[in-house]
Amino acid sequence: MKCPICNGTLKENVTKENMFGVYLGEFPTKTCNKCNESFTDEKTTKEIEDIAKKKGIWNLGRKTKITKSGNSLAVRIPKEIVNYLNLKEGKEIYIYPENNRIIIE
Repeated sequence: MKCPICNGTLKENVTKENMFGVYLGEFPTKTCNKCNESFTDEKTTKEIEDIAKKKGIWNLGRKTKITKSGNSLAVRIPKEIVNYLNLKEGKEIYIYPENNRIIIE
């Protein structure tokens, strides 16, 4: 079977799946020998989705806009992420740039 991305060859494999840094388990995949992209069948994809839902991380990714706040810029954190991380107003965080991204810890 050929890879739909790079036309490499797909081989049976087992892949460790993570979502938002949370480990979901090891699952059977077909992995490309050229680009290393992995593919799951419908049943495995549903299993991964169900595990992510049970862990409360399914659909946590959101788009948000940068706004102006005084002389600074501000980012609003969506309610679902606030609830998942149990964030509270006034909680101290650490923010820094890394590889053209903003990391908040």
